[in-house]
Parts: sequence; C-alpha cells; structure tokens
Amino acid sequence: MRYFIRLTYKGTRYHGWQYQPNALSVQEELEKAFTTILQYKTSITGAGRTDAGVHAKNYIAHFEMQNSTFENNLEQLVFKLNSLLPLDISISEIWPVNKDAHARFDATKRTYHYFISYLKNPFLSDTAWFQFSRLNIEMMNKAGKILIEYDDFTSFAKLHSDNKTNICNLVQAKWTENKTEGYYKFEIIANRFLRNMVRSIVGSMVEVGRGKLSLDELRAIIEAKDRKEGGISAPAKGLFLVNIEYPNELIPK
Repeated sequence: MRYFIRLTYKGTRYHGWQYQPNALSVQEELEKAFTTILQYKTSITGAGRTDAGVHAKNYIAHFEMQNSTFENNLEQLVFKLNSLLPLDISISEIWPVNKDAHARFDATKRTYHYFISYLKNPFLSDTAWFQFSRLNIEMMNKAGKILIEYDDFTSFAKLHSDNKTNICNLVQAKWTENKTEGYYKFEIIANRFLRNMVRSIVGSMVEVGRGKLSLDELRAIIEAKDRKEGGISAPAKGLFLVNIEYPNELIPK
C-alpha cells in the first residue's frame, strides 16, 4: 500500500530535500530511517524540491509499505522513525492513500513564507534574513499585487533548470509586519513554484522596499522573461514551505 508522510524539517544542515551523492539531504535521512525500521530498502518521493538551507513546516512525501508489520499501528511507526531521525527532522503523521496518489503531482496549491528581521535576534539567525534598516512594506505589497497580474515567471526561475513550463498561478503575494518582534513575513501561494522562484521574487521586492527598484521597473523585469533581469536571490535561510494542499480524499479527516 501507498502511504503519505507529513513531516517538518529545519533545512540549515541540508543541501535541500533531494538526494545528492556527495551532500547531506533530507530525503537521504528519511530513506535511511525507513529502511532501518521497515527492514527493506525504502524509497521516499517528496512533494517537490527545496533548495539547500530552506525549511519546511509542513512537507508531504509518500512511500510504499511492503509488509504488514505496522499496517495497524502507524503511530508506533511514527514513534520509531522519530527515534532514529536527527532532531532537525520530525514526522508528525503517516496515513494510507490510494495506490495512484502522488505527493508531488496531486498537490493543488503550495504556500511559502519568507521572514526578514530588522531587529538583531540571535534566535532568528538561521531562519530569517537580517536587514539593517526598515523596508517600505506598503510599496512591497503594491509589488505583490503586480506579481499576481502575471503567470509567466521566467525572470525569477533558476537558469538551466528542467521546468517544462514557467507558468504558475499565483493567488497570494502579501507582506505583513510583526512590530513587537521586529520582522516582516511574506506569504506567497500558487499552484506550483519554479526552482529559486520565491527567493528571486523576495530579492526584487526587497529592492522595491529599499526604494532602489520602482514598480514600473519590477513590471519590466517580469515582462522581460529573462532571469538575468531578475536581480539577486534572497538567502535560503528565511524561506519556509508551510503548507501543501491536496484533494479532500487524500487528506485524513
């Protein structure tokens, strides 16, 4: 049977989700733990790539259960896996799905948050991009509204990636501010994202917030459909994958 896994990870130590032969990945750590507990080589398929240093608060993956040892005791399986996994990876839930369900291809919507801090905070050093001055959040939200007008994000896609299309349906691109703790949060929601897309967008929006990039210039960058026009990418450490949505029949009630 096929099962979905819901997990959380802090990406600081990892070179992204996907297995790499000469670098530590989240997928590799999971596959080692599953193989040890289930006692057969287990392949884990994730909902998509995350770049090196990116975090996930709500990530979905799937695997095949080849024996019935934990079929009726999935909570015990979760417990045993968490006892083996490093402290920066945690599984919260495993549940059965139909044999054709796919963690990546059945996802209908993804939500990312990006954090920028403007007050020095040691506890945010691995999870937010520190800026030495305040940003114009009103202008950045105007930039977000411009983004939603478009669906071709070639100017924010990693060069030479294997995307079949650079078309994405954005439904949210909004900044909020937590003045008490001194940080900005960017929420962006779409049906899919290109490699490096969110970090590239954040980099350009910060330039808008600093007054170094006008809204007309941002529009020109998007319409150029050229990554070379897209400017810098924000550091990975401030980026979190926070939600992945699926059809109702794939999510436990």
